[in-house]
Amino acid sequence: MNVHEYQGKEILRKYGVATPRGVPCFSVTEADSAARELGGKVWVVKAQIHAGGRGKGGGVKVAKSLEEVHEYASKILGMTLITHQTGPEGRLVKRLLVEEGADIRKELYVGMVVDRATQRVTLMASSEGGMEIEEVAARTPERIHKVAIDPVAGLTDAQADDVARKIGVPDGSVAQARNFMHGLYRAFVECDASLAEINPLIITGDGRVLALDAKLNFDSNALYRQPEIVAMRDLDEEDPAEVEASKFDLSYISLSGNIGCLVNGAGLAMATMDSIKLFGAEPANFLDVGGGATAQKVTEAFKLMLKNPAVKGILVNIFGGIMRCDTIAEGVIAAAKEVRLSVPLVVRMKGTNEELGRQKLRESGLPIISADNMADAAQKIVAAVAGK
Repeated sequence: MNVHEYQGKEILRKYGVATPRGVPCFSVTEADSAARELGGKVWVVKAQIHAGGRGKGGGVKVAKSLEEVHEYASKILGMTLITHQTGPEGRLVKRLLVEEGADIRKELYVGMVVDRATQRVTLMASSEGGMEIEEVAARTPERIHKVAIDPVAGLTDAQADDVARKIGVPDGSVAQARNFMHGLYRAFVECDASLAEINPLIITGDGRVLALDAKLNFDSNALYRQPEIVAMRDLDEEDPAEVEASKFDLSYISLSGNIGCLVNGAGLAMATMDSIKLFGAEPANFLDVGGGATAQKVTEAFKLMLKNPAVKGILVNIFGGIMRCDTIAEGVIAAAKEVRLSVPLVVRMKGTNEELGRQKLRESGLPIISADNMADAAQKIVAAVAGK
């Protein structure tokens, strides 16, 4: 789960991470009021969407008068902002952050992520603030400094000070940078984050250490113990189909192809999509029904896939371990009848009660195409969609 920049900063401030003062706004009138409330001579008007590259897309503007705040807020609010992360369709801007201007002396990068290799939260920092960390890693990897944090000891003062100095924090600001990193680490762990990225972290002219931007992602599997973060969820920023899928505990991601996929298990789902691509077509979605799918769950999965008008065929690929093949067959039959399926359907099942499942499909009277293995299933659905 993602949150907006202003929400991420609200969370970080609770852990002592310093940020510029700012006010979230939902209208131009609120933006005008926010600028007057903040005072000063410089403000930054920022689009709030779940995507990076907002500045390059015209979604971040520096205003040097109240009139400019009004002008920029009017232009940004309601615009379709296109960045390298939104895709060509862009995102409609419905929220703004009006923030006080900052006297920027240095721009740095600090981030935290779970490193699967070390199985530890890892602090990453670089002197190259304001740039994409992937670009820095590709061009100047020696400028990225990493610390795998011991979960018992936590981030130590020595580690934080060492990283701060390596990325160019002035001596007079090292203590602030240390506190900043400690606060970021506590926020990451206590809020069940999967990513915390401050880019840029700035050193101001008077030596303050501030998070000028904040990107926080959270582990969806831990949201049950993070009600305050769940309350920040902005459904306008999410795919409506994915929101609908979450109601039925389905893992669903929309893709650009025309063959719907219903699979149990993420690894099998990836392999299924690869097989479809191997035989010349494109998957319309990733859909994992999990290990305990009921007939209702399968029916909802069918409904979800068929809401996409691009879907011209469906491939069901099931390995019956915990889930029995006959249960899935019953779900597929019920779903096909309820949605009045009008596109080709290929089903491949292996595992527990496989023969019973196949028998149920044969006796259903529905035009279901049976497949013996993954390659056979992919070839048959690709051919059926192509009308061969």
